[in-house]
Amino acid sequence: MPLSVGDFAPKFVLPEGPGQMVDVGAEFGAAPVVVLFFPLAFSGVCTEELCGIRDDWSAWTDLEAKVFGVSVDSPFVVSKFREIENLPFSLLSDFNKIVAPEWGAFYEEEFFGLNGVAKRAAFVVGTDGKIVYEWVSEDAGVQPDLAAVKAAVASCSTTSS
Repeated sequence: MPLSVGDFAPKFVLPEGPGQMVDVGAEFGAAPVVVLFFPLAFSGVCTEELCGIRDDWSAWTDLEAKVFGVSVDSPFVVSKFREIENLPFSLLSDFNKIVAPEWGAFYEEEFFGLNGVAKRAAFVVGTDGKIVYEWVSEDAGVQPDLAAVKAAVASCSTTSS
């Protein structure tokens, strides 16, 4: 069962490359955090989704969002995918399949002949550490509504005017 709006986001630490750990939970409370689960690096829909964020990166930085992509690919694969696609945000490996199930973004059963693959999902964690936006798809071919994700980020961004 996916996490819901209003739930506290579970903190986690995952590698973005061999031996390179990223403490995503440490970002909760500092700025809005976007956690994007995606099935598999180098697949067409995943590449399109993540490169779409890259191509609109100034909008995300203007919102002061911290963006993290998460898949069950190995740290070697996510590191290479990020490098090849020139992604300006961290891609993290949930190779041990701990975080995706905890967040409710996980195919327990077969997905294109593979067991234990992350679902396509988008979460926004507000500055209070609670989830303000949650979207989990059963259809890996459907991308998240990034305009809705940005609106959720904007709704919890710190403003000092």
